[in-house]
Amino acid sequence: MDLSFDFVGVCWLWQAEKGSWHFITLPKDQSEEIKFFSLNLQGKRRGWGSVKVLATIGSASWETSIFPYSKTGCYILPVKLSTRKKEQISAGDSVRVRLNINM
Repeated sequence: MDLSFDFVGVCWLWQAEKGSWHFITLPKDQSEEIKFFSLNLQGKRRGWGSVKVLATIGSASWETSIFPYSKTGCYILPVKLSTRKKEQISAGDSVRVRLNINM
């Protein structure tokens, strides 16, 4: 089963003592759907409840994992530097994302 969807989310910056990362929060409805199906991921679910995905923003596609974020109850998508540079994304920008999960 393939679970795919498009959404628009805001890129935000998470900072810690050892660095910072950019994320986009998935919508609540899609996060709930992913949680429901994640029990049957057969090897696609990884540490901390993460789920392997293929993410696409503009012309940039990459394989990564989404992670459950306890503060919102939604999954978050890390956006790597090369994608942010290629698509000219900064913290605070609204971004259209295509997410594919092969279950």
